[in-house]
Amino acid sequence: MANLTLVQAINLALVQEMEADDRVMVLGEDVGKNGGVFRVTEGLQERFGADRVVDTPLAESGIIGTSIGLAVGGMRPVAEIQFEGFLGPAYDQLVNHAARYRTRSRGAVTVPLTVRVPVGGGIHAPELHSDSPEAIYAHTPGIKVVMPASPYDAKGLLVSAIRDPDPVLFFEPKRIYRAFREEVPEDEYTIPIGEAKVVEEGSDVTVVSWGAMVVECLKAMDELPEDLSVELIDLRTISPLDTDLIAESVKKTGRCVVAHEAPKTAGFGAEIAATIMERCFLHLEAPVQRVTGFDTFMPYYKLELEYLPDAARIAEAVAACAAY
Repeated sequence: MANLTLVQAINLALVQEMEADDRVMVLGEDVGKNGGVFRVTEGLQERFGADRVVDTPLAESGIIGTSIGLAVGGMRPVAEIQFEGFLGPAYDQLVNHAARYRTRSRGAVTVPLTVRVPVGGGIHAPELHSDSPEAIYAHTPGIKVVMPASPYDAKGLLVSAIRDPDPVLFFEPKRIYRAFREEVPEDEYTIPIGEAKVVEEGSDVTVVSWGAMVVECLKAMDELPEDLSVELIDLRTISPLDTDLIAESVKKTGRCVVAHEAPKTAGFGAEIAATIMERCFLHLEAPVQRVTGFDTFMPYYKLELEYLPDAARIAEAVAACAAY
């Protein structure tokens, strides 16, 4: 097994899928010659040629519109949107077209499109470069939303996304692109979209998170008393949501804390809290706690880390939930 970063695991998944299937191609701003702004696609154009790794104009609507046409025409495009804030211009194509073709055509037409998007804060980027819009797209029927928290999961989930017959938004937490390494099999494997995983087993409090916040939750667990048993769930997929695993855990612990980067109001943590209320109400020993970003735009560099939930905030919420 190779010891890979998140960037390297994603690059390996792209290489292997492009070698295995001539229909797989990559397109986006600077993905070819430069290898992408984060160098995730580095070396792909040299290996597969400019016809399969295409540098596009700076036009997100055009990138996704073109990708939809390619997908409907039989290709398996992997489009990159350089930063999550740039999804705005592509919103019409994603929500009104890519998401709806299967229903619009009564199943005759599908859109096997994967959209890779660096997401989240923590790298001191400028405006429109540090948001967490996953809840917006989870609200859209027809689009799957994935956000891995580790190199191993990133590779397996990206392969599943590329092979999926429907559009998948593949959010990549940029803060952990190169933050740590993990053993990743060089052989082909997949991780099913829609399955969460238990990162750490516990019996007192359930903590649910995804993306870079999973790493902060692990740090928070190190700050808690040793006799407090925490079960950590990494959603991996935002939509479809693995409600069964969440409910099973909360019925066991009776308590839950949800941590995410996005603003609190209408953040995806609210959906999780509502689901727990509906499925686990008689098992709850405390209100569901949410540890989130604030209801404002991601601030500039100096205050960015004040906005993001950290291990201390998460540990405080877990302790309060356990003591309720």
